[in-house]
Amino acid sequence: MSEGLTYSMKIVALKTGLTPHTIRVWERRYKAISPARTATNRRSYSNEDLRRLILLGKATRAGHSISRIANLPTDRLAALVREEGSDVSVPPQSKQAPPTASAEIRLEEALGAVRSMNAASLESILAKASAALSLPVFFDQLIVPLMARTGELWREGKLRVTQEHMASGVVRTILGDLLRRSPAPASAPGLVAATPAGQLHEAGALLAAATAASEGWRVTYLGPDLPAEEIAGAAALTRARAVALSIIYPADDARLVAEIERLRTVLPDEVTILAGGRSAGNYSRVLEAVGAVLIPDLHSLRIQLERLRAAGPSPGTV
Repeated sequence: MSEGLTYSMKIVALKTGLTPHTIRVWERRYKAISPARTATNRRSYSNEDLRRLILLGKATRAGHSISRIANLPTDRLAALVREEGSDVSVPPQSKQAPPTASAEIRLEEALGAVRSMNAASLESILAKASAALSLPVFFDQLIVPLMARTGELWREGKLRVTQEHMASGVVRTILGDLLRRSPAPASAPGLVAATPAGQLHEAGALLAAATAASEGWRVTYLGPDLPAEEIAGAAALTRARAVALSIIYPADDARLVAEIERLRTVLPDEVTILAGGRSAGNYSRVLEAVGAVLIPDLHSLRIQLERLRAAGPSPGTV
């Protein structure tokens, strides 16, 4: 490759198989890369950035946590990928599905509906997209970026809180409908999704629930702000193999540390805790201490769900 080449976000997503949202999260939250900016403030990725992202993608797909490997030197990342038996060369094009123009167009349409405070239009756009796109594309390339962008625009003062709340309400409706339309047999592995006590933002937990359901899991969605004992009780009643927690805000709640520790105490040892959300990384110390798996994005969630499924039957099943 020519050392002087630079790449746009769209090209990097195409070559790495990572979604733009995942790339931004790895940059902002984990400082995995530091792309340059163009005169119009767009990200511009170097060959070194591209190589690191490809290696990070291969390493996370092999089971390594992004929080642990994001700041490794590139040569160490390459060695890690080699240890997993993967090719470390930069492919001409990822085998994974790239971001689609259809999802990008629908994202802009959805943001337009949010700006105009048109809930009916937003619901129609998302409902049609859920039927037209594969669910991974719908979740990863439309719903996740839509939630992220509306939050960013609200924090920047470019959206009113009512617009952000309207968008969140419509997204909850769409995800709830998808979850209800994805029944799984009693023999499917079980998962309970919720937010722990003090966590009031439920869209992330609902998105995790819908994703798990689309992967064939038997999902019980509990909603927000639940104490550890209630989450554990639901896991026991439903013979869950995993508990998915969404941690969005606040990022520094001392009570949440105690709740996570309590949850691990009252859950059976064989039930895995999966924790994701914008603020989950802020609680990485306690999450690692209790053996929880930190989930940076939906792609990583799917990988963990597949591993858990392959590991054996759900608790309480024969």
